[in-house]
Amino acid sequence: MASRKIVCLGGGSLYFPRLLQDVALEEDLAGSEVVLYDLDLEKVEIMAEYGRRLVRVAGGALHIRATADLADAVEGADFAVSSIGGSGASFTANVYESRYHSADMHIPARYGIHQVIGDTCGPAGLMMGLRSIPAYIAICREMEKRCPRVILINHSNPMAVLMRALHKYTAITSIGICHGVQTGMVDAANLLGVPPDELECRWIGTNHYYWFTQMRHRGTDMLPELLRRTRTCTPPPGHALSSALSGVYGYRIVYADDAHTLEFYPFCTQVAKQADLPYTLAASAREHGYDASKPLPKPTRTTPAMRRQFLSRYQAILADMQMPQEKDNSVTGEGVAAVIAAIATGRRRVCIANIANQGAIANLPATAEVEVEAVTDSAGVRPVVMGEAPPLLKALLEKRFVWHELVADAAVTGDRAKALQALLVDEMAIVPEKAQAMLDELLKASKDLLPQFFPGTGSVRTSGRSIRSKKQ
Repeated sequence: MASRKIVCLGGGSLYFPRLLQDVALEEDLAGSEVVLYDLDLEKVEIMAEYGRRLVRVAGGALHIRATADLADAVEGADFAVSSIGGSGASFTANVYESRYHSADMHIPARYGIHQVIGDTCGPAGLMMGLRSIPAYIAICREMEKRCPRVILINHSNPMAVLMRALHKYTAITSIGICHGVQTGMVDAANLLGVPPDELECRWIGTNHYYWFTQMRHRGTDMLPELLRRTRTCTPPPGHALSSALSGVYGYRIVYADDAHTLEFYPFCTQVAKQADLPYTLAASAREHGYDASKPLPKPTRTTPAMRRQFLSRYQAILADMQMPQEKDNSVTGEGVAAVIAAIATGRRRVCIANIANQGAIANLPATAEVEVEAVTDSAGVRPVVMGEAPPLLKALLEKRFVWHELVADAAVTGDRAKALQALLVDEMAIVPEKAQAMLDELLKASKDLLPQFFPGTGSVRTSGRSIRSKKQ
């Protein structure tokens, strides 16, 4: 048993119910303290009560509390798990419902860029990074003082950009956890008709975009058969683009969700309107909350009635959630509680992590943010060697790594030139004059969350008080 202090950053996020469930079921973490930190104390108190209900059901021994004081939350923490969406304390169930993200989608559409999710690349990915990174840096500054040996596990997007900023600008040990590879392994296993935990896989790539470069099942090379079935079988809904590209490349795209794959290609700038997006991507955009036929919502003043309605909806969502029969695992899910337990006990465990390359992929930069297999130990995780990137994939990825660097630097320094350069190196690039005008509009739409670009107009809120962002 390893009793630890675990702080949940953005603790009112609806990402945390599953983490609380898994921590409650994790015997190695019995007796731990879980502190839910959020700007919205009333909301996070509801989450804390939900967590205490889980503990009662599971018969566990967790101590769960809520706070809006960052210093209190992180003091002496062993682990921090973040789910901060880059929309401040707005009353939304998730960042995709926020007015900020709506602006990230509507404004580029006027310039001919029709995005679908907008949380990884493109103008919307840029803006999510510019809003989120200063808050993360400010939190890390507090942790450097109060819990310098903490291990931060980040769940939020844009994952690779956030991880690059954390690794470059802070001294905190940080790991990114996603489920894209796991989803791709399950999809491949289903197509091959084998259990996913029996596949031996290698892949190369960055968050939300990777290729399988090796796949074996009980000693048999399965990659040729996987590619054959990818070519000949009707792709599942939302996987047509990924299937077509896999046929072109001769490597299977791991995370076959077309809505994410699209972000790594120029197709968003090659259609006249949302309805012209290829395959089923227009419907996917609407499912993710962006309908081009509807106007950008105007800023509204939150009334007490709106506040009550939001909290009532939020409480109802939590009330419907039940304790799962078993813990999330790192084969089919993210397995964050299992990763924390393994690190806390110094136990070797293979997981999938977003970390700096450090030679895991020999022909990619050491600082490149990649998603790889990694082995836990008491200091965090170490990457497993994954082989080399095929030449074409190497070319696609290296451009993306430059984009990560530019966005991270722009977010920390407030450098508009670097933000513009990021827009122009992106696959969704438009001519410089239009890109500059679009950037001005995007920054203005998020002005209250971007003090680094508008000196003297605001601050980065990370707790009950405000912490001004600083140039690094």
